[in-house]
Order: sequence, then structure tokens, then C-alpha cells
Amino acid sequence: MLKSSIQSLPNHPGVYQFFDKKGRLLYIGKAKNLKKRVKSYFRFHNTLSPAPNLSPRIFQMVAQVANLEYIVVQNESDALILENSLIKQLKPKYNILLRDDKTYPYIYVDFDEPFPRPQITRKVLKGKKVKYYGPLPSAAKDILDSIYELFPLVQKKSCVQGHKACLFYQMQRCLAPCEGKIDQKSYRKILDEALDNIHNKKLLIQKLEKKMEELAQQLRFEEAAKLRDRIERIRSIELTSQIDLAKIENLDIYAIEKEKNRAVLVRMFMREGKLVASSYNTFDFDDHKGFDIDEAYKRVLLEFYGHDRPLSASTILLAHAIQEKEEIEKLLSQKFGKKIKIIHPKRGEKAKLIQLALLNAKEILAKQKPQEPILAQLKELLKLASEPHRIEIFDNSHTFGSTPVGAMVVYEGDRFDKRSYRHYNLESRDEYTQMKEILTRRCESFAKNPPPDMWLIDGGETLRSLAEDIAKSFGVDIDIVAIAKEKKEAKARRVKGKAHDLVYTKNGILHLLPSDKRLQFLQRLRDEAHKFAITFHRKQRTKKAKELELLKITGIGEAKVQKLLNFFGSFERIKEASIEELRAVLSEKDAKNLRKIYN
Repeated sequence: MLKSSIQSLPNHPGVYQFFDKKGRLLYIGKAKNLKKRVKSYFRFHNTLSPAPNLSPRIFQMVAQVANLEYIVVQNESDALILENSLIKQLKPKYNILLRDDKTYPYIYVDFDEPFPRPQITRKVLKGKKVKYYGPLPSAAKDILDSIYELFPLVQKKSCVQGHKACLFYQMQRCLAPCEGKIDQKSYRKILDEALDNIHNKKLLIQKLEKKMEELAQQLRFEEAAKLRDRIERIRSIELTSQIDLAKIENLDIYAIEKEKNRAVLVRMFMREGKLVASSYNTFDFDDHKGFDIDEAYKRVLLEFYGHDRPLSASTILLAHAIQEKEEIEKLLSQKFGKKIKIIHPKRGEKAKLIQLALLNAKEILAKQKPQEPILAQLKELLKLASEPHRIEIFDNSHTFGSTPVGAMVVYEGDRFDKRSYRHYNLESRDEYTQMKEILTRRCESFAKNPPPDMWLIDGGETLRSLAEDIAKSFGVDIDIVAIAKEKKEAKARRVKGKAHDLVYTKNGILHLLPSDKRLQFLQRLRDEAHKFAITFHRKQRTKKAKELELLKITGIGEAKVQKLLNFFGSFERIKEASIEELRAVLSEKDAKNLRKIYN
């Protein structure tokens, strides 16, 4: 039956489907000539058998074929489109299956508008003067938000139609073209400068970092921290490369690396001679079936450019040569109305781009290898005697020495143990003695709550050494590590983007890359303690403010309150003090009034 089906195939372009004896779909392929292509899979003797020149993967597939179906089309381009569509819908066992790529935004500007403004799109728009910037696999909104904050452009589509300056003009975020306060020529100069920053991310990041520093100097730390996070997201799509083509050229670059049963596809996008963004997909496959790189590239190109998205590049670089290059070039050229070239460069600058893409793919594969559990990695990094199963993390918080508090959070096993969190009201006014007070009080509780495997201190070597001395004075042996921002110009602000965290151990200082998972784990622990300390500090500060207001109502001024605090140390002790004790600081009348409040 199968033999007769093959012999009766037409000599026309089309798509064929192979099924096994249970009717399960095995494979979908396309052909310029259906009869010739399908016959090439088989050896025709007394019985059909797979052809000996097939790859192991295809040989295994053909050995299972019991039936076939086909669809005739007019030309090979139609066959390519239909093949890709059927593979997406039916997901055959032996075809390469990729995720659907629908999340690639572009920033665009329609220069037909009198006062054009950049916006985000994911598809081709009508208009002869629409210019696209991208694709931007991530951070497109962050880039656009930054452009609108840094440059006084028309902020919303409805603004120009309003004919009246709005709040954006008062905030100096717009120059009010709606009221004719700026002409089109002057506006276009600002717009061109803004658009330069979309592909020149170093220039954009420099401006954002300057703004972040200004916010920090104005003590607007929350806004500065949000800007810092946005900078990191924009920086994450940058590529570290010295390659910069001398001529203005747009290129899309694809590279696939595989290892055992995993493969990684890396896409890189070069616009106007500069690498502007990258993205990647990973896909698993059955190692016994093998992996067809040629088919993978074909699927990637048809899938990525199959959507109604812009294509600003005319040249596509591939890390490997593919068999159906001409057919795909023809299909894409027809689709986008311009000549598209697919090249596998072997030398020169374009070959260097391919090597960079392959290097990125290898790096992604290496990162995705199964790693030792993080606590085992910490043991090796910090040269510990055993894995730190229970870790206690300490931090303190105060406002210029006022309302000082301490915090201890606990990480045990594989999660934070929130039932073991502790906070401390402190007497000390400087960070050194505050940490000494926290750790001493923790050591005093060892009888009820045994010591952990490791302490992590939010601070540098001075506080780490202090912790070590305190632990030894109580006769316990604890591994002690500290983490703190590298000081820049004698400052170590959390919002300072270029300040890296250093890890302090008994064996010296560790300088780890920001991408190091072990450093990120320690940062996560530190940040949890910092958050817990800050939350408790805010609560105590609010409580103190209420106490101050209550005392003021009774006629006790701020100077007297400060005397009370200096004498008794805390509001709790003031509440508990007798009239006789209060007389040591206050008059008889004030002491009695105060006692009435707290009775």
C-alpha cells in the first residue's frame, strides 16, 4: 500500500505527511517535486526499507512509516508556507518544534505626523514614512519611558489635538506645540536627538545614571532605586562586543549550538552598524532521534518572519549553511517587497559576528547545566567545613542615630524561616556598637536557641571581625561572612549603580561578578534582613512620633522629651517610671501629668 502510494505521487510541488501503522503523524515535509523527494527516503527492493544515506534521525523515522498523505500546491514558496503552518498546528513527532515568537516589540515613529512621537508596535503599520527601531526583545517600554522623561516630546497622542498646554508643559516634559510654543523644525531636532538614544544605549544609560545621581542627592531614594532597576533592564539587552561595522548596515544574525539533548538558538540584531539587542530560545529534543540543524534554521526563519512584523534588515547571517537558502530568500523577498540575502560568512567582520553569536549560545548552554545546590556552592566558595544548613543574617537601621533597631532573619534548608525572625530595639547610636549589641544579645540566647552554621553580616571587614570576636567570647565556632557595597569616593550608596558588592571572609575579600549565582544568593539574604530591619524601624519611628505628639499635648515640650529619653533610654522605661523617678527630670506638675497619661 505504501509502495503504491509513493509510485502514484505527482511530479508537482507540495507538502507530504508520514504516518506510522497506528495512524500517528511522524513528519511533515515540503518538496519541489513530491515524487522525487518522497522516493529519496526509501530503497525499493522486494520490500520497502529506509535509504542507507539518511541521517540516523530520519532513518529511524522512515523505518516507522506505514502511510503517507500529500497536498499539491502551485509553487515551492506556497509549499514552504503550508509546511510551516501544518507543523505549528499538528506538532509532528520528528519535526523540530519551536515556541511561537510573538513578543518582539519595535519602537516606531510616523514622520507623516506634524509632531511625531515614538510609540511601541508589534506589527507592520500603514504609512510610507513610518520608521521602525528594533526589534527589542526586552526593555522596549523601559527605553520608551526613558526617552519621554529625558526629552520634551509630545507625551500623548491626544496632546497636540487639545490646543492647550497641559500638565506636561508645566512639568517641563513638553514644549507645548499645541499652543505653537515650538515649531516643527525645532521639534524635529529634539526628536532626532531622542531617537539617537534608542540604538545608542550607552548614551541613554549615561543620561539615566546622571539623573539617578541627582535624585539620590535630593534624597529621593525610592525614585533613584526604580531608575537603577530600569538601567539594569536596559543594560541587560546590551551585548559586550568590540565589533562595530564601519558602514551603516542592518543585519539579523542567527546561531544554533547543541549539546546532548538540548539546543540553544541565539538571535542578534545589528542596526546602523551597531549591535543593539539579542534574544534566545532553548529547546529540548530526544537524543536518540538526533537534531537536524538545517531544519531548525528553516523553522526559525519561517517562524520569526512569518508574522506581520517589520524587517529593517536586508541581510540575514547564519552560523551554518542550509540547503534551502534560495527558496527561503525568495519567499522572504516576496513577503517584504525587497531583496533579502541569507549568508553563511566564513571570514571578515560578519564572521566575527557569527562567532560572537555562537559564543553567547555556548555560554547559555553552560549556564543551563545542572549545578550543585547553592549551599554546596557556598561551602566551596567560602571554604566552609560543612554546608551552612542554617544561616542567620543581621542588619540594623536608624535615622541619624535616632530610633535604632536591629534585625535577624533566618534561612534554613531551602527557604526563609519567618517564625525565627527577631527584631531588637537598640540603645547604641553608631552602627558598630549597634551590631555589637545585636550579636551579643543573640549569643546570650544560645541556651534557648542554639547557634546556626553561619552568620551573614550586612557590613564590611570591621563588622565581620567584631562578630568573630563576639562569637569566640561566648565559646562558639560559627562561620562568619559579611557583604557590603564597594566604596566609591568614600561612599557606598545602594542606589549607586556602579558600586559592586564585596564578600568578606576570614580568608580575605571575594570580588565576584554581578552575575555570579553565589553572590546573588548572599545578596538575597542580605536584602531580606535589610527589608525586615527597615520595616521595623519605620514602625518604631511612627510609634515614637505618636508618643511625642501625646507628650506635647500634656504640655511637655521637645526639650523635656529629649531629657527624658536621655535619662531613661526609651519610651517604655518612661512609661514604667514612678513619679519620684520622673521628678529627677521634670517638675512635680509635669511628672504628675505624665503619670496620669500612662496610668
